[in-house]
Amino acid sequence: MGKVGVGEKAPDFTLEDQHGKQVSLHDFEGSKNVVVYFYPKDFTPGCTAETKSFSIVYEQLRGMGAEVLGVSTATVGTHKEFAEACGASFPILADEGGNVRKLYQVQPSMWLIPGRVTFVIDRTGVIRHVFSSQTNTAGHVAEAIKALKSLPS
Repeated sequence: MGKVGVGEKAPDFTLEDQHGKQVSLHDFEGSKNVVVYFYPKDFTPGCTAETKSFSIVYEQLRGMGAEVLGVSTATVGTHKEFAEACGASFPILADEGGNVRKLYQVQPSMWLIPGRVTFVIDRTGVIRHVFSSQTNTAGHVAEAIKALKSLPS
């Protein structure tokens, strides 16, 4: 498999969201930019803070022509509770086997903790920005906004 990074076509995927609905990346191609953020685990302090941060700016991101997709390996049921607790009205996707995480080459931190990486994908399905930080959860939102501002809305 080739490199997954800026300038590359984003690998397509289909996963279930917190409501059991199938969500595919290709559904947004041609109509919306997409912010896909991979996070380690529901209900941990960092992941809760990150998801709440995306929830707070979700309408702003939509106004910028973007959709937000959160991805972790938890189950649909856990994601439903987590999304409700974080006020997330965007899809939180269940990558239970970690296959999409592997597809995007999201590496673990310290060989243990699933990585925290955000991809900004334009309307044509090309990755335009990648931000990786395990501890700077607010940085994921700030970097996404900055990247979206450089793209046509």
